[in-house]
Amino acid sequence: MPQLDHRGYAAVTLVALLVLLTITEMWLSYREDRKYYNKRDTMTNVYLTVLAFILNVSVKFSTFFLLNLAWQYRLFEIKNIWIYWIVLVTAQDFLYWVLHYVGHYSRMFWAMHVTHHSSEHFNLTTGFRSTVFEPLYRVFFYLPLAFIGFNALDILYAYLITQLYGNIVHTQYQVNLPKWYGWILVTPSHHRVHHASNIPYLDKNMGMVFIIWDRLFGTFREEDVPEPIKYGLTHQPEDNGPVNILFHEWKALLHDAKQAPGFKNKVLYFVKPPGWSHDGSTQTAKVLQREWKLQHQDLNSSKSHAA
Repeated sequence: MPQLDHRGYAAVTLVALLVLLTITEMWLSYREDRKYYNKRDTMTNVYLTVLAFILNVSVKFSTFFLLNLAWQYRLFEIKNIWIYWIVLVTAQDFLYWVLHYVGHYSRMFWAMHVTHHSSEHFNLTTGFRSTVFEPLYRVFFYLPLAFIGFNALDILYAYLITQLYGNIVHTQYQVNLPKWYGWILVTPSHHRVHHASNIPYLDKNMGMVFIIWDRLFGTFREEDVPEPIKYGLTHQPEDNGPVNILFHEWKALLHDAKQAPGFKNKVLYFVKPPGWSHDGSTQTAKVLQREWKLQHQDLNSSKSHAA
């Protein structure tokens, strides 16, 4: 039986702590009657987690092979261990932000990522509600890390650590953190915004560990809208069965592409953001947000004149 090294022990410890936190949150939610958890929803989260785990294991060899192959052609080598890990975790988190951004702004990738956003509940098990098919393409976003000079095992370990951090911010409990922390790192408040279906919050706060990417690239939003957060999708699927929860957006995408006139429009349905349509009959999140902003500016203007 293979022995765990220090990284293995650290990973097992962190996963165990996450499980303990999840059980604690479940108990508190039940005791305080907060209704953060729903039995069917939690079972769906477990189901999607198992599917993602099976697929991750299935592609583990090919992922390691591609990263190791790229590492053979590395351009740099960082000798200092502290600089090595700081650069690796920071670069990996940035590339995750890129992957996540693509998942929101290309409908083909959204069709895979949508499962993570399909829950109308928000709790620590939502963090396990995986983008099931992501292991099939995630490695291509992380190849630059290997070319920079990071070996495959370290890349996968850094990914695990950042994923575990990403899981613990899936909570509705208010966590008091210093102001500076929220300027640099993702907080539960930031991630509640990310999972909201309220129009101002759509496609915001996509960072896993560092929120600075969102601040730099214009996808940041505070939890500042007075109306309560509504979790889930703007259009929830009527059928939440185990098959439909995975493929409902694929069905809608293929239907829209099939109905579109001309080859160019058919392709655009795959690459354009969710909500894009060739005839303007549906709207993207950015269009909806512009309209929402104009409506609220007009409403505020009317109130000020009335006063």
